[in-house]
Amino acid sequence: MPRTRRMRFATRTLLLQLATVVLVVALCTGVYLVLATQQLRAEAESSALGIARTLAEDPELRAAVAEESADPGPPRAELLRDGDLQRTATATANRTGALFVVVTDDHGIRLAHPDPGRLGQEVSTPFQEVLAGHEVVEWETGTLGESVRAKVPVRDAAGTPVGEVSVGFARAGVFDDLPPLLAVIGLAAAGSLLVAGIGALLLRRRWERLTLGVQPEELVALVQNQTAVLDGVDDGVLAVDAEGVVRVCNAAAERLLAVRDAVGRPLDRIGLPDPVRDVVSAGRALSEAVVDGRVLYLDTRPVERDGRPLGTVAVIRDRTELVALSERLETVRTMTAALRVQRHEFANRIHVAAGLLDAERVQDAREFLAELAERGSVDFPVPGIARLRDPFLRSFLGAKALEATERGVTLRISEETHLLGAVSEAEDVAAVLGNLVDNAVSAAVDGAPPRWVEVAVLDDRDALVVTVADSGAGLDGAEDDGGATDDGAADDGAADDGAADDGAADDGTDSAGPVHGHGLGLRLSREIARRGGGDLWVIDRGGEAHGAVFAARLGGVVAPARSIGPAPLPGSAPRPGDEQDGEPSDEEESR
Repeated sequence: MPRTRRMRFATRTLLLQLATVVLVVALCTGVYLVLATQQLRAEAESSALGIARTLAEDPELRAAVAEESADPGPPRAELLRDGDLQRTATATANRTGALFVVVTDDHGIRLAHPDPGRLGQEVSTPFQEVLAGHEVVEWETGTLGESVRAKVPVRDAAGTPVGEVSVGFARAGVFDDLPPLLAVIGLAAAGSLLVAGIGALLLRRRWERLTLGVQPEELVALVQNQTAVLDGVDDGVLAVDAEGVVRVCNAAAERLLAVRDAVGRPLDRIGLPDPVRDVVSAGRALSEAVVDGRVLYLDTRPVERDGRPLGTVAVIRDRTELVALSERLETVRTMTAALRVQRHEFANRIHVAAGLLDAERVQDAREFLAELAERGSVDFPVPGIARLRDPFLRSFLGAKALEATERGVTLRISEETHLLGAVSEAEDVAAVLGNLVDNAVSAAVDGAPPRWVEVAVLDDRDALVVTVADSGAGLDGAEDDGGATDDGAADDGAADDGAADDGAADDGTDSAGPVHGHGLGLRLSREIARRGGGDLWVIDRGGEAHGAVFAARLGGVVAPARSIGPAPLPGSAPRPGDEQDGEPSDEEESR
């Protein structure tokens, strides 16, 4: 069977409104008709009573009625037809438009009547109450039909009722004004219905525009689906209408953006970070931002329906762990390449040592192995790498130097390098230092030769301070956007090389310029540094002698050194500098 199409909600609402208006108009019309009818009846009764009272107070009429009542015999009809009472009653009826004006004596005998043939006869309606001295106003049916009549007693000079005056208006005459009144009421009712219909149609159109034609049943389903989707995913959803007011902000979005009670408030008043607000306002498709140490990926799309713009929806994904994992994977890749080179070089050197032993050149082999132990298994092409005693930094920067060499850039270790301890948090150091070195190499590649990158490494108790300079063109003139500031992060007893003292201005790392990447790695590195109580900042934006100089302080990543130099080979004489750090030598003990 074909499915019956249900009436649309807007149509049902329109019909309900029209029915309500019709009912109200009909009720008001009925009430008005009742009130108008009552008013007409009251006016007719008042008019009849006024005329009857006026006639009953007429001295001539009172005297004539008293005279007729005093005559013991019945009045003669032929004399009444041309009498003063008949002429007065007829004139009054003609002048006031009354149906009749009747005058009777104290026995109810007609002394004046519109029908002369009924003169001298008793009236057809009760008269005893009037002759008792009471005025009577009522609707009755007499010889002339139904009418409203007022009966007033006629009194003699002594005030005794001696007759009555009855004035009546026909029902048809009373309600002569009712048809025009009904026409006016009908026009008013029709106008009210027309206005109500137009208003209902406009309201229907407004309703459908606001709901985009979606019916209430569909709205319920949409709310259920929206709640299930928004609360069932880890991604944040932020929806802004065309006026810039937030309409949807699920719990994940509030958590990622660090906002609360955003729904119903303008976008620029909910405390969003500037990068996020700019991205959502501009409607850019893809963007990244760092908020409270989290790397957020924003996918922003405009929303339209039937060509009508409805606003913007931004899907916010937390990519902090992914970016951090990428940085760590890059570190692992670098270290893997360094280990591969070390393994190859170490194998070659072991072959050399084995050859010297086979040739019974023991002293040469001993000297070769001692040199190997002091210099390391790989002779990395890094000027000044001997200043680094930490094996991790030697291998890591050595691997970075190999990559830089492939790009035509020389990586060198600054003469100001002085590291006594050993790196204990290799992942954080690799993430921050590796990002700074990679950005510096990219900047140097784009600069004029000679292309170089210089790294200075210093320690301050458990903190590691590094500076990275390059030969690039320096940072561009981009405005700062609230990045890391020179808040003394590198002033707490850091090295005496002045790395943090030569104008570390309020330069934000977010404005590092295109040659230093898009700023995401720098911002993440800064967050890593701040997590340990350090910071990352710009010392120098660059000039003619060199490019930009970045500095980072990493707290809690350096452990005290167990020994300054490599352990001596068995049977070999100790070399200067082999003493244990913090432990006196034999010579010192003898002292």
